[in-house]
Amino acid sequence: MNVALWIVQGLLAAVFLMAGAMKILKPKDEAMERMPFVEDFSEPALKTIGALEVAGAIGLILPGITGIAPVLVPLAATGLAMIQAGAVVVHVRRSEAREIAMNVVLFALSVFVAWGRFGDYSL
Repeated sequence: MNVALWIVQGLLAAVFLMAGAMKILKPKDEAMERMPFVEDFSEPALKTIGALEVAGAIGLILPGITGIAPVLVPLAATGLAMIQAGAVVVHVRRSEAREIAMNVVLFALSVFVAWGRFGDYSL
């Protein structure tokens, strides 16, 4: 189970690092081409969401590897699950059914990591 958790943590970290970096680095009008929901958010809000995703990605991996404050791993996973819950609400409000599926999968994987790392498979 520990190996499965590490694999999921790595996949989630890669996805959230890329998504967060895109939100941070691209201007809002350029980001709207690939992510239409961006029009609902101000530039600072979008950058904040991106920064939280990058911080969550780092929090999924770094504390577990270094052994420094490993409790941050399930906390990061919980935070990323909350971001995905918010994303589902945004996509439901915008009637974007295709995007909801990916958010639900990312939510479930984040909850799996939080459950595993808070539970019997903590670091």
